[in-house]
Amino acid sequence: MAWIVLVVAGLLEVVWAFAMKQSEGLSRLWPSVITLVTMGLSFACLAWAMRSLPLGTAYTIWTGIGAVGAFIVGIAFLGEAMNVMRILAAVLIVSGLVLMKLSSTA
Repeated sequence: MAWIVLVVAGLLEVVWAFAMKQSEGLSRLWPSVITLVTMGLSFACLAWAMRSLPLGTAYTIWTGIGAVGAFIVGIAFLGEAMNVMRILAAVLIVSGLVLMKLSSTA
């Protein structure tokens, strides 16, 4: 169950990062509210998952999901650049996440 909650925490991180971008420096009300609510939920889910998962594993997976998810959202919805180097970087991050999961004892 901790792994599922951790993935949810990572997905919520993607949501709050996107909402923060849309909030224009927290100057727009609803994107700012979405940012703060999903940020709180993401941290709460991360904290819950850390009750049974190692710190290094949980934090790495959480930030990795957020980083790769934000990369994908940036390309899909914000028109950000997609090139070989950026894709390779994302593949390396995902590879690291897989290795972290495989090496976890929890």
